[in-house]
Amino acid sequence: MALNEAAARLGVSLRQTEDQLTRDMLAATAGFINCVGGVNGDNPSEITSTDISDITRTLLGNDAYTIADNIEAEDKFGTAPTRDAYFGLCSTDITPELERMDGFIHKNQYPSPMNALRSEWGSQGNLRFLVSSIGSKTLNASALGNDVYNVFCVGMEAYACIEQDGYSAEFIYRPPIYDGPLALNCSVGYKFAEVPRITNDLWVINLRCTKA
Repeated sequence: MALNEAAARLGVSLRQTEDQLTRDMLAATAGFINCVGGVNGDNPSEITSTDISDITRTLLGNDAYTIADNIEAEDKFGTAPTRDAYFGLCSTDITPELERMDGFIHKNQYPSPMNALRSEWGSQGNLRFLVSSIGSKTLNASALGNDVYNVFCVGMEAYACIEQDGYSAEFIYRPPIYDGPLALNCSVGYKFAEVPRITNDLWVINLRCTKA
């Protein structure tokens, strides 16, 4: 049981490490657009529906394919259809800013919420937001010295993780008889050799924003 629990926790650590590497790669290399539609007086401003429209128009003009299919309307109170959409990858810190946008649809208002991802927070226009506690932000980087949050707006196949020499993640377990004095201690871990990279610079845009 202890080994199974350790393996499960290591699996979470592995995927979070992959996410962090991908996050840092996108923050360092993706082209960016600053939000300007807000009213907080900062540069970039808080995120608005106008900024989302600009991003959508740019991705469409670059022939980026949407990732998520539309969800058709149903005869249910308080719900609204969602469009086929690109994904916006962002920090949980800006969920209040997302909900302030005109026309924002929380995922519990989808006609079929089971079609939403677990990390999904909602949609605005043609962008569906996936939030994470390890989402990207740059400290004290705005014109007024506030934290800047990076919302990576991506189309289908905009980036990928390349396994070097076909080397995928490997779970490692060495029993106590081989790894500890008097066969008391074992070793459990993982290793992987992969590199995240952008496959098309036109299909991923970093939309930079601050809090309201």
